[in-house]
Order: sequence, then C-alpha cells, then structure tokens
Amino acid sequence: MRSFLATSAIALGLTACASQTPAPAQPVAATKPAAVAKVPQCFNGDTGKFEAVGAVSTISGLKVACEKTSDGKNAQWMSAKK
Repeated sequence: MRSFLATSAIALGLTACASQTPAPAQPVAATKPAAVAKVPQCFNGDTGKFEAVGAVSTISGLKVACEKTSDGKNAQWMSAKK
C-alpha cells in the first residue's frame, strides 16, 4: 500500500511538472531617469532635518559644524572651530 501511495505521488508530481507552461519573456526594463547629483548633508537629530555643508549648529549642547568627509562623498558633524 505504501509503495502504491509513493508511486502515485511521484507520478502526480511528474505530471504536474510536465504540464507547466514556460515562463513568459521578461518585459524590457524602462530606462532610469538621470540621477540627481547627491549633495553631502549632515542630519541634525535635535531638529529632525538635514543641514548643508558649512552649517553650524548646537547638538545636545555642543557646538558643531557640518563638514565634508575626506572623499567628498558624505558629510559629518565635527567640533566647531572657535
């Protein structure tokens, strides 16, 4: 009885695989719009917004300035020069 059930399950599986239709061809992807140049910014958690490079602010009571990183791709808060 077990062999009959196993044989039936295998036959059903093979029949199901054989009757599947091929996957439709992938549609042509639309071209991406031109990327906008990313401007480095610093996030100010106290105000909840992004600040431009060169902005001076007070975060948690500490005076800081938004400065570009050495690679120029990002920005980070640094201690403001007195």
